[in-house]
Amino acid sequence: MNRTLLIILLTACLSRVVYAQQPRVDEYLVQKEQMKKAQLMREMDSGVYLMDMGKYALADAKFQYVLENVRSVPSDLTFYFGKNSFYLQRYKQSIDWLTKYIQLKGTNGQFSQEAVDWLKQAEGEYLKEKATASVKAGEVLSTNYDIDCGPAGKVTCPVCKGDHVVIKRGAFGDEYKTCLYCDEHGWLTCDEYNRLLRGQLKPRGTGY
Repeated sequence: MNRTLLIILLTACLSRVVYAQQPRVDEYLVQKEQMKKAQLMREMDSGVYLMDMGKYALADAKFQYVLENVRSVPSDLTFYFGKNSFYLQRYKQSIDWLTKYIQLKGTNGQFSQEAVDWLKQAEGEYLKEKATASVKAGEVLSTNYDIDCGPAGKVTCPVCKGDHVVIKRGAFGDEYKTCLYCDEHGWLTCDEYNRLLRGQLKPRGTGY
């Protein structure tokens, strides 16, 4: 057997070994990602327990750990983080995250009514805080994270509130203009929603 033929046979054998191992590598990566997600969900549950026990600073640390390590933020975490932020007197942060939960879940979410109630309280406290010029600094910027929009993969447009029409009050009456961000049904895709929150979503027709 000449040397060239031997090299060809060795290369073919090596290729078979690599291709045979690839499914195992893919399965390992999937399992690793699932284990990481499960661990993060346990951290979130631990944060909820601490919040219910009144240990809000410890709960905040748990929630922030999940935020910093999860790929897409679970919708339930937006509620928990918003509620716990209220307890920590971070009212603007609380408003931000509770609003996100309501936008994602509407009136059908497990915590929808509770989120509305906490949001009203947070807005009231925030107004008081602004009036006394004591707005707190160092709050987590939610625009740094991608929000998981759930199985539907879409969210009611916060610009037009799902009406697909923006009403502008003018001196000669109301002006009605088509919303330039959502589709004709008043929806944004999850990607569009996250880009809108970061100020990266351009109006349709302007390089969208």
